[in-house]
Amino acid sequence: MRDRWLKYVLILPAALLVMGTTIWPLGVSLVTSFRDWRLTRSLTPGPFIGVEHYLIALTDDPDFANAAKVTAIFTLVDVAVTVVSALGLALLLRRAGVLHSVTRAVLILPFAVSPALVGISFRFMFNAEMGVFTWMAGAIIPWLKGFVWLADPVAALLVLMFSDAWRWVPYMTLVVLGGLAALPKEPEEAARIDGATEWQVLRDVTIPALLPVLAVVAILKTVFALKMFDQVVTLTGGGPGQSTVTLAHLVFSIAFRWYDMGYASAVAWILTALLVFLAVWYMKLILRKPGGH
Repeated sequence: MRDRWLKYVLILPAALLVMGTTIWPLGVSLVTSFRDWRLTRSLTPGPFIGVEHYLIALTDDPDFANAAKVTAIFTLVDVAVTVVSALGLALLLRRAGVLHSVTRAVLILPFAVSPALVGISFRFMFNAEMGVFTWMAGAIIPWLKGFVWLADPVAALLVLMFSDAWRWVPYMTLVVLGGLAALPKEPEEAARIDGATEWQVLRDVTIPALLPVLAVVAILKTVFALKMFDQVVTLTGGGPGQSTVTLAHLVFSIAFRWYDMGYASAVAWILTALLVFLAVWYMKLILRKPGGH
């Protein structure tokens, strides 16, 4: 009898921790999203207003529309660059031979750097007066000398994408390398014996076999791109104007600059719903693969 209850006693502290730090705050934020609560008016939640916050966000808020557009552009470009770059690097490192193990160790280093620190570092490197990237770009293209990257809406978004790709491409390269290592060699060897060129082998044999892994990389990177926040705060601050304000950054601004907790919760739940959808899709993709983990 004691052994029967022991497992529940042992799991209780972890369950209470999860309840207190995850489930309970999620429930409170969901309830808050249906109430009018502005800290500038009251420290306690206001009246129930139904789905009004959700309707305003989806139909009548230019700030939400702008953040959604910026997030969509950032995600599409960032994911495409990450997947293509990771695939290219993985194919090159596949032939690295003795350097393969050393390269794997080096590739994990950028991912170990915190996103906030990445943003601060890139802010210095793209500084108009003493940034190393600005100096290099000016040396190659004279009209870029002294260019203020973070003052231009398009350039600031490109710098944000570049900083995120710098952090994620090496890690995703390791994932693709793992997928390449799991591929059987016989189909590629048979194609070469039949006279196929290396490009044809890559196009018709390797990449089609690797598509499930690339799909996982794309979905996983999409989830993290949609949550982009730390580097926005430390690199661009959402500017210039609102050109780099993502949905996650908008939630922060609504809650802690405008103090509208009800509306911030609603926008956060819209983003959460999208992330949950992608997470479920990701899990289905993983579980339907034989031997998927």
